[in-house]
Amino acid sequence: MAETVQQLLRERREDDGLAMTRDGQRWTWREHLAEAEAQAATLIGLADPGRPLHVGVLLGNTPDMLTALAAAGLGGYVLCGINDTRRGAALERDIRRADVQILVSDEAHAELLEGIDLTGVRLLLTGSPEWKELTTQASSSEPFIPYREVSATDTFMLIFTSGTSGDPKAVKMMHAMVVLAGAALAGRFDITPADVCYLSMPLFHSNGVLAGWSVAVNSGAVMTPAPFSASRFLDDVRRHGVTYMNYVGKPLAYLLARPEQSDDRDNPLRIAFGNEASDRDIAEFARRFGCQVWDGFGSTENAVTVTREDGCPPGSIGKGFPGVAIYDPETLTECAVAEFDEHGALRNGDAAIGELVNTEGPGMFAGYYNDQDATDERMRHGMFWSGDLAYRDADGWIYLAGRTADWMRVDGENMTAAPIERILGRLADISQVAVYPVPDDLVGDQVMAAVVLADGAQLTPDEFGAFLAAQPDLSPKAWPRHVWVAGELPATATNKVLKRELVAMGVEPAGRRIWRRDGRTYGEVSSAE
Repeated sequence: MAETVQQLLRERREDDGLAMTRDGQRWTWREHLAEAEAQAATLIGLADPGRPLHVGVLLGNTPDMLTALAAAGLGGYVLCGINDTRRGAALERDIRRADVQILVSDEAHAELLEGIDLTGVRLLLTGSPEWKELTTQASSSEPFIPYREVSATDTFMLIFTSGTSGDPKAVKMMHAMVVLAGAALAGRFDITPADVCYLSMPLFHSNGVLAGWSVAVNSGAVMTPAPFSASRFLDDVRRHGVTYMNYVGKPLAYLLARPEQSDDRDNPLRIAFGNEASDRDIAEFARRFGCQVWDGFGSTENAVTVTREDGCPPGSIGKGFPGVAIYDPETLTECAVAEFDEHGALRNGDAAIGELVNTEGPGMFAGYYNDQDATDERMRHGMFWSGDLAYRDADGWIYLAGRTADWMRVDGENMTAAPIERILGRLADISQVAVYPVPDDLVGDQVMAAVVLADGAQLTPDEFGAFLAAQPDLSPKAWPRHVWVAGELPATATNKVLKRELVAMGVEPAGRRIWRRDGRTYGEVSSAE
């Protein structure tokens, strides 16, 4: 079995099976990888040999992006995924932090680079006359010589974290991690060259690479790259014969928010794999579109692995791999087993909720590039600390409780956001929900919720209050004091809600539709209050 992306791609260079389709165009693996070799040869020839060969890619989910991934794999240099939702100084910071020597982009993204200092960075635009001339020259030269022969633990790609809790950090993604992740998923779901993989999650992010691109490369399946669009999704699936899709964050919720059609199940989709979908959305997506949905837990660092198994109870993300535990960061001891009341509410949150860790070390985490302090913060006392809060029941099932920033101290009681979000998600009228702390006027925190309603749904303050009152496992202290009924929530490119932006908005209407609770009664707040 191949141990590196370089070896894996070399095995497909003589494959005349279909590799990629987009907008009526088709590439075999032989054609696709020939283009990738030409690109790699071009960039290797332009590189300064005195500097690390880090190639940045500021591209969307296009054939050019897939070629850049394959070129880096075959060429043995480091690809740096640049988030195309970043702007100005933040975008420049990422490029500098990754030590990008050559930046590959296109006309669609060129305007993002205006005003950015790219001194020392060679910018190349795919499709430009310069690009065509350079790659044509490279494709006619023989033989192709890679930048280096890589090992399993060498870095294939620098992938920035989502940045939900601070500045994004560049994770060093090893070749072995990319190969193993795709091989495991391709085997688990019986993905073959007859399958079509829909690559609509950002390919500068770990989910797009590990749960999408690598699955196709390992199996020889067809790749269909596309930017995610809820309105275009089903047409794409039918037109391209999509059988496998990956997701991260809230795409299932976006798709389910659209009105159901009688023929939604008339499609070839077989498997949807991803993480962070709610129990309700997992079940409803499977029913509505006639496919299997497998939702797991993972992070860009790939140090803590939790998988769903048969019998997984509602609300749980599954059971952890060996070494996964829940620890108190102050006492450095394992947290108590969760205890529940007769309604299923957690009774001993203070003792049971802690941080998800890998007690056996870093797992597949090779560190953050150019950021030793952040690496040291993750790796403490010989363990990897994920920053995710969780609790575990007596049978070993793990439940997320939010991020470490999601702790709330409400009226003298500690609580976290995720359990409240799961309960609010039961309300069919709500498509998305985010719960977060806002400062109390006197001491501690108050609970605030931002909700997005499903398309066409109507919800009144009284109906919302009546729903909360009917939930036996919801503590009265967990009732949101403030509710923002939003059209959309601020999110990262990987569909993760930016709670720090929600917190910064405060609790006043300022043009927003805000409900405020008085006792157990909700009423709309006017901007004049």
